[in-house]
Amino acid sequence: MTVSTVDLSVRLGAVQLPNPIVTASGTFGHGAELATLCDPALLGAVTTKSQASFAWVGNPGPRLHATACGMVNAVGLQGQGIAHWIAHDLPALRAMDARVIASIWGRSVEEFAEAAAALDPVQDDLVALEVNLSCPNLHAGDAIFAHDASATSDVVHQVCQIVGVPVFAKLSAGAADLVHIAGAAVDAGATGLTLINTVRALLVDAELRRPVLGSPGGGLSGAAIKPIALRAVHDVTSAHVGVPVIGTGGVSSGVDAVEVLLAGATAVGVGTATFADPRAPLRILGELEDWCAGHGVTRVSELTGALRKETST
Repeated sequence: MTVSTVDLSVRLGAVQLPNPIVTASGTFGHGAELATLCDPALLGAVTTKSQASFAWVGNPGPRLHATACGMVNAVGLQGQGIAHWIAHDLPALRAMDARVIASIWGRSVEEFAEAAAALDPVQDDLVALEVNLSCPNLHAGDAIFAHDASATSDVVHQVCQIVGVPVFAKLSAGAADLVHIAGAAVDAGATGLTLINTVRALLVDAELRRPVLGSPGGGLSGAAIKPIALRAVHDVTSAHVGVPVIGTGGVSSGVDAVEVLLAGATAVGVGTATFADPRAPLRILGELEDWCAGHGVTRVSELTGALRKETST
């Protein structure tokens, strides 16, 4: 057995991970369903499906459809609520020694606070909390929290007052000024950021002259959004130096992960790739390690923000 010469460990604020590969919320179930194919304990961390303090039925079907470069989903945050997750899903993750990032959502500042409070009894089982801000704000005409700096700040501040674990704000590339909103999240107490969520999209059935999904709009993920994610990570980390970012969007190979790290991320989220290959997170981790070894990189953390600014001639 070959002993690795690459130090894969990364630090995101107070969060120390053995490697930078984490699962993206909503793409790895509740954290344990794919364990026979992809051991969660071998990953940097597992990000759970976003849960509210209450059960939610989600959107009508169809909810998912493949595209040429990824997929569009409109699941609508279906879930049985945090209490159910604690009782039925967390024990398996605990038994596997997985590092868990719990993702929460809400339709108001108060609902985000309730979700954070619901996790209070199990904070010792979490390495961090992700706040999914790509949700409509009931008190602002269903405007997306992540598109408004004040709303983002209000939610993050409230959640940080409740929980004792590092908070990561998951933001949207659809914001008019993502850099400003990222700063608002950090100023409100966020340890770091998750960039990016899905990109708003629509699929149309020409024969039926109807939207393909039941919602009818959805969120585009997969290879098509990688350049958007890279730009978001680069812009935000350039403006907010030292703020740890989990870069997510279109990662399906070790080289993709390297690109996200070079753009400024400290860790890399793997999402849509898992639908086609449930072992993708571990495969990508192995490819990342091989790339580092082949390029003389002894510590993966050296890659973060190491993008050369000059252009090729």
